[in-house]
Amino acid sequence: MNAFTLAALAAYFVLMLAIGLYAWRKSTEDSAGYLLAGRSLSPSVAALSAGASDMSGWLLLGLPGALFVSGLVEAWIAIGLTVGAALNWMIVAPRLREQTERLGNALTIPQFLANRFPEQGTLLRVVAAIIIVGFFTVYTASGMVGGGKLFATAFAGVLPDTGLSDYMLGIVITAGIVLVYTMIGGFLAVSLTDFVQGLIMMTALVVMPLVIMFGPGGSAGGSILAVPQEGFLSLTQGATAIGIISAVTWGLGYFGQPHIIVRFMAIDRVENVGRAGVIGMSWMVISLIGAVAVGLAGRAYVERNGLVVEDPETIFIILANLLFHPAITGFLYAALLAAIMSTISSQLLVSSSSLTEDFYRLFLRRNASEREAVNIGRASVALVAAAGMVIAADPDSEVLGLVANAWAGFGAAFGPLILLALTWKGMTGTGAVAGLVTGAGVVAGWIALGWNKAFLGGPGLYEIVPGFAAALLAIVVVSGLTRKAGLREIP
Repeated sequence: MNAFTLAALAAYFVLMLAIGLYAWRKSTEDSAGYLLAGRSLSPSVAALSAGASDMSGWLLLGLPGALFVSGLVEAWIAIGLTVGAALNWMIVAPRLREQTERLGNALTIPQFLANRFPEQGTLLRVVAAIIIVGFFTVYTASGMVGGGKLFATAFAGVLPDTGLSDYMLGIVITAGIVLVYTMIGGFLAVSLTDFVQGLIMMTALVVMPLVIMFGPGGSAGGSILAVPQEGFLSLTQGATAIGIISAVTWGLGYFGQPHIIVRFMAIDRVENVGRAGVIGMSWMVISLIGAVAVGLAGRAYVERNGLVVEDPETIFIILANLLFHPAITGFLYAALLAAIMSTISSQLLVSSSSLTEDFYRLFLRRNASEREAVNIGRASVALVAAAGMVIAADPDSEVLGLVANAWAGFGAAFGPLILLALTWKGMTGTGAVAGLVTGAGVVAGWIALGWNKAFLGGPGLYEIVPGFAAALLAIVVVSGLTRKAGLREIP
């Protein structure tokens, strides 16, 4: 490992910690500041924070790895995500920003649901918080797996002997840095680091595919065609209807991802939501195109140069080490860590907010002071991180698989609920509870039965499809059965 690479990484870590310290001095005096930055995010910070916390290590590990193996057909996931994100900015963002402030100034998604449906407020907060903490622990683990893979691949034989494997030491280092700036700086620290990390990620995803194709071994861009696999550049080769549906419906998950939609709640003014959406979608499209190009061009480069890649999800790491000056390699490693850490920090903070506001303050200490609540939030961050590290300890874990399960769980449990709560006056609190439980239950059952891998003798159907549909149906049916005069409506 070159000293330039280590210096670049060290500079990145110092920057993240400095941002955390700045945020600590600015916005951690009370729960509103620690958990939502006082609703003060500018459109650019909110947009890139939403994008960076969304994409995670999946953007630089999971997606390029899938394209590396199967070709352009895996891009259907990126297409579905783009459509879903655009609809999320148009439908959910402005309404959620306005309604969360107007209906009781809610700081968390469970609080908003309780304020929207007071007749089932306590039950909604508890069920929603359980789902958030449960699925986010798995989601957090996926990011830690990415950190472990980075250190095991890039720093093999370089890290000091601590009694831990390079993979596990990578998890500890990644989680440790995130814990420090998240615990001390709260939501503002997470959002500002996300902004910087989003810029780093996008730059890396623009630079790397260009160097792969036009640099040494790339044959002036022609190498992308040098893959001896039929239909490698086809969107339909080897695809089935169920496979395409499963890929595209990743976009449904956006409506129910608490760590993404909470950014909408923190934008400084409702009028700025549209501007934030344009910035966020521009960042997303550029980054996704770059990730697709890394997978396709990376496979062509490997074929042309006779390389062996044991784990396709590490293709970004391998090429960063092969093709660039050590200082640039350090920057690219920082980009991968940025993708991983931005999502972990967001998920830890949302989980912490639910544990603090929807458990501790609801059942244990209703009159807890603001300082006490902030400290409990910090302790909750550490608790969820520790649980995630236990799940991530298996080095054979796949980033994309863990992300897919957690994404589906949130998308099915919260997606229909958030959409209808914001737009449909006829929804009831009992219907909301039914949707939460049904969506999460169907996703968990689908995974347990293995139907996401094989269904009715054919390929598996992504669990978000039945989960989302079942939750939507449950909300509509139960709301119709329990609707009565006097229920709270959206004015």
